[in-house]
Amino acid sequence: MPSSPRAPKTASLHHERHYYRAGCRIIFGMDEAGRGPLAGPVAAAAVALPLERDDLSKSLRGVRDSKEMTPLQRESLETTIKDIALAWGIGQSSSAEIDRLGIVNATKAAMQSALEQALDRSDIQPDCLFLDYMLFPERHDIPQVSIVEGDKRSLSIACASVIAKVWRDKHMRDLDRRYPQYGFAKHKGYGTAGHRRALQQHGPCPEHRRTFAPVRNLIIG
Repeated sequence: MPSSPRAPKTASLHHERHYYRAGCRIIFGMDEAGRGPLAGPVAAAAVALPLERDDLSKSLRGVRDSKEMTPLQRESLETTIKDIALAWGIGQSSSAEIDRLGIVNATKAAMQSALEQALDRSDIQPDCLFLDYMLFPERHDIPQVSIVEGDKRSLSIACASVIAKVWRDKHMRDLDRRYPQYGFAKHKGYGTAGHRRALQQHGPCPEHRRTFAPVRNLIIG
């Protein structure tokens, strides 16, 4: 008799439950997408889940590290996340801002925009921020928890991971229509062999990060 398909993995609520019992009722998970590519923006998302719901894991079944999900799974569950969330927001820093600020500071600027958008859309205030590995000293007014592999170990961070990834992938598909010679829709700006060949052939476009070595070396060379 054939075995039934395995249920999709879901990121844990262990950390959220622990801090919820300690009095943190509003926890914003935050994550980014697109720190490593040679082109396009870095995106960030902030998500606060209704942690009092006993069925939260079941309602968000399958949400995990966005890199482990298919595009169809991400896009389907992104809608569910937004419907369930108490608040959510998206921020981004352009390739020009990345060149001007550096990728770390540009990522933090995108995180700040995402949190501000989420708070502007709601009447809630965060008791705590959950972040994937990094800390966010620019918001020292809010307690923070840095979780190694947070998008695998925290459902709040995983939800932010999905929203940021879906937004950025759509943005790169839009850029592909403006710059079809680079194949942005396929590789999303990452430094694949095909992308590097297109860079060699066509040179960089305004969406390329000129401070990133493969692009910088091409310009200098």
